[in-house]
Amino acid sequence: MENYVKLTDVETLEKTLADNQDHLLLLFKHSTRCPISAKAFREFESFLQTEEGKKVPAAVVLVVEDRPVSNAIAERFGIRHASPQVILLKNGEVCWHTSHYNIRSEALLDAVKTNR
Repeated sequence: MENYVKLTDVETLEKTLADNQDHLLLLFKHSTRCPISAKAFREFESFLQTEEGKKVPAAVVLVVEDRPVSNAIAERFGIRHASPQVILLKNGEVCWHTSHYNIRSEALLDAVKTNR
């Protein structure tokens, strides 16, 4: 069972952001065509299975299939698009982000603990 929201349209993105305005939210931008992204996605899913990961709401956007959502995230938060990319929001603001090979379960855990 997936423990994240799939962001397939801008309306779902806006609802997810609004629902999580008062706490942490982890966004993952995933390219289904990229082996680096596939590895990063496994790390992301691994983190979500940890005790700490189960406490953090998460959302995933497939950047090729749902490009308008990916673009909306980049524009709204002022972070240059990358994929794979993880963005951690706290109270609706970016508090941490990383991309590519830096996306590791341990890095996600550290970021969440630091920004809790």
